Amino acid sequence: MCGIAGYWTPGGLRPDAEARLVAMTAPIAHRGPDDSGTWLDPEAGIALGHRRLSILDLSPEGHQPMRSVSGRYVMVFNGEIYNFAALRQELEAKGFRFRGHSDTEVMLAAFEAWGLLDATRRMAGQFAFAVWDRETRTLHLARDRFGEKPLYCGWSGGAFLFGSELKALRAHPAMRSEIDRDAVALYARHNYIPAPFTIYKGMTKLLPGHLATVRGDGQVSLAPYWSLADAVAAGQRDPLSGSDDELVTAVESRLRETIGEEMVADVPLGALLSGGIDSTAVVALMQQQSGRPVLTFTIGFHESGFNEAEHAKAVAAHLGTQHTELYVTPAEAREVIPRLPAMYDEPFADSSQIPTFLVSELARRHVTVALSGDGGDEIFGGYARYAEARNAWERISRLPVGLRTVAGAALEPVAERTGRLRLTSRLLQQETALGLYEQLMSQWSEPARLVRGATEPSWRRLPEAVVPGGLSLIEQFMYLDSLNYLPDDVLVKVDRASMAVSLETRAPILDHRVAELAWRLPFEARVRGGVTKWALRQIVYRHVPRELVDRPKRGFSVPVGNWVRGPLRDWARSLTDRRRIEQEGYFSAAAVRRLQSRVERGDSGASQLWLVLMFQAWLEAQQASRQPAAA
Repeated sequence: MCGIAGYWTPGGLRPDAEARLVAMTAPIAHRGPDDSGTWLDPEAGIALGHRRLSILDLSPEGHQPMRSVSGRYVMVFNGEIYNFAALRQELEAKGFRFRGHSDTEVMLAAFEAWGLLDATRRMAGQFAFAVWDRETRTLHLARDRFGEKPLYCGWSGGAFLFGSELKALRAHPAMRSEIDRDAVALYARHNYIPAPFTIYKGMTKLLPGHLATVRGDGQVSLAPYWSLADAVAAGQRDPLSGSDDELVTAVESRLRETIGEEMVADVPLGALLSGGIDSTAVVALMQQQSGRPVLTFTIGFHESGFNEAEHAKAVAAHLGTQHTELYVTPAEAREVIPRLPAMYDEPFADSSQIPTFLVSELARRHVTVALSGDGGDEIFGGYARYAEARNAWERISRLPVGLRTVAGAALEPVAERTGRLRLTSRLLQQETALGLYEQLMSQWSEPARLVRGATEPSWRRLPEAVVPGGLSLIEQFMYLDSLNYLPDDVLVKVDRASMAVSLETRAPILDHRVAELAWRLPFEARVRGGVTKWALRQIVYRHVPRELVDRPKRGFSVPVGNWVRGPLRDWARSLTDRRRIEQEGYFSAAAVRRLQSRVERGDSGASQLWLVLMFQAWLEAQQASRQPAAA
C-alpha cells in the first residue's frame, strides 16, 4: 500500500515546486516508508508525489511515479490490483512487453490499450490513483468501488490539490483550512463526515466507484465507472437459482478464488481473526490454499464483555493457523487516544478505532499484509439492527401517523431531560421505514441542537442513494449502509489504523465480483428465518464446528462510558469546559453540559459524548499544529 499526493497549477510551477511536493508527501510517509518519488512538468504545472510500501515487485522497476511505455500517461497509485496477472496476459497477447512485475506497470499498459474508463472497469482491487495525460493535459483521479482507499481533492488558491490524507493537502501553502460547519453537523449525526464532504470548505472526498477528470479551466467532471445500483439491478435481472448447497458452493468458489488472488504478495502475509463469521470464512479459505499455517492475529481485553480473543483462539486452533494474540489493558488502550486526531485527520468517532489500531500494530510486528473480513455485514446482511429496524417499523406503522407523531413529541421533554426514551421518541415520529433507519443510525437526530450556525446537508445526497425498487426492507438498509456507513466509517477506520503502522489490509468480501454475486442470491440465502449471513455461515460450517462461531455478535468496542466516568474524566472535562466550548463556538455549551452530566451519572449518551470529545481533541490538535502559511 502507498500514499499519493500532488497538485496542479495550470499557469506553471514555481521554482520551489519540488520542495512543496516533498512537503506534501512527508506527512504521509507512514503509508509508504520504503521509497519515495516525485515527477514534475514545470510548464504544464503538474506535480505528482508518491510514498511506497513495497508489496509486489520489490525491485526499482516498481518505483513511482511511473510512466507508460509511450510516455503519454504518468501515474501515482495507492492500492493493489488483484487480477493484474490476468490483465497482463491479455495485454501481452496484444503485443505489450513489461520490464518488471508490478501491477502499476500493468495499469499503465491497460490505459494505453483500452483507455482510462474501460481499463478501470476491468480492474479488480482496492485503489486510488492520479493519472496525468500529457497528450490532453488533463488530470484523472479514480477510487475503488467500495472506497477501501481514500482520496481527497479540491481547488484552493489557484491550485488543484489531491492526496491520500488531508494532512498532505494541508502541507501545501495554497490550502485554506477553513472548517465547514455544515460538515460538522453531518459528523454530529453520523460519527463521521460522509463523502463527498470533508471537514474543510472546498475540499471533497472522491466518491467510491467514480472517475474524476480535471481540466485547466477549473472544471471537474465526475463519472461513475461502477455503481452498486447497477449491480443490484443486474442481480434482479439474473438471479442465481439452485439448491441451497449449490448456492453456497457458488459463493464459496468465488470467494476462494478472490482470496487466492489477494494472497499474492512478495512480503509476509497474514490475517486479522476475530473468530466471527466473516474473518473465520476468510481465514478458512486462506488456510485451504496455503502450504503452511496462516499467520493470524487478534487482540484481547480483560473485560469479559468486550473480549472475543478466546473465540478467535479456538477457531485458529481448529484451522491450524499460527496464531498470535495480545491481551491489552485498559490503560494501554487509552494510550492510543492522543494519536487519534493525527491518525484520522478529520473528526471521527467510532470508538472501535482504538482496538482496530491495536490489532494492526500487533500484526505489523510479523507481517506487511493482512486479510480481513470487512464487508461481510453489509454485503450478506449481518447487522442485528437490520431485523430490529424492520420489526420496529412493522409495529410502529400499524399506528396512525398523527397519533404516533403526537406520542413521540410528548416524550421529547423526558428524553431531553434524562437521555432516556430518546430513541423511542425519534422513531415514533418517522413517516417512512428509511426515515426510521436513519434515526437508528444517528448519533444526534437533530444536529442543529448541538452544532452552532450549521445547516445539515441532506443525507440522501447522491443519485446512487435512491434505493432501487423491488428490495425488501433489510436489503434497502444493506444498500444504504454499503453507500454510507461502510466506506465512510468501517473502511476509514481500517485504512487509517492500519496505515498508521504501515500495514496493508485487504478485504476479499469487498471484491466487486463477490458483491455482485451476493446480490444475485435470493434474499433467503443471505438472511433466513432470523439467521444473518446465512450463506457465509454455511461456508464456515464446512470448515469449523458450529459451536465455535455461533454466538451473539459483540462488535469491536471499548467501554467509553466507564472511561469518561473514571480515568478519562479530567481529560473529558477539560475538552468540554463551558468557557472553552463557548469561545471556540462550534457546539452549544448547554447541550454539551447536559450530555456530560447524564454520562457522568451513568445514564445514556456515552457515544454522543465520545463524538464531542473526538471533535474537541481534533480541534485542539489542529490549533497546536497550525503554522503561518508560506508566501
